[in-house]
Amino acid sequence: MSSDADGDGGESTDGGYVHVPGEDGAVQDDTAESEPEADGFGRKGWALTAALFTCVLVIPGIIYVYPYAAGALGFSFFATYLALPLVPAILLGMVAVWSMTAATRDR
Repeated sequence: MSSDADGDGGESTDGGYVHVPGEDGAVQDDTAESEPEADGFGRKGWALTAALFTCVLVIPGIIYVYPYAAGALGFSFFATYLALPLVPAILLGMVAVWSMTAATRDR
């Protein structure tokens, strides 16, 4: 098996020609295909970051540090372990639907 990627055994039919853009005499318009400006993280990016921060750190931290936090709302200890993990599940679901509709809205 040869280590050549093109499989021609090192024989080239083009004489070793390599195209360098801009040397063919044609005038190029740099503004025609410019990349869009980066607008940073944006509002949607920060909303997603806040949702993930809440779901990954805040809610599990509340459950770990203060497991009776939902007891102030009338939940028992066992209901707390059912209700507090439901918050990140609903939040992540809402963020997923929101980001999908925002991504397809531009089409």
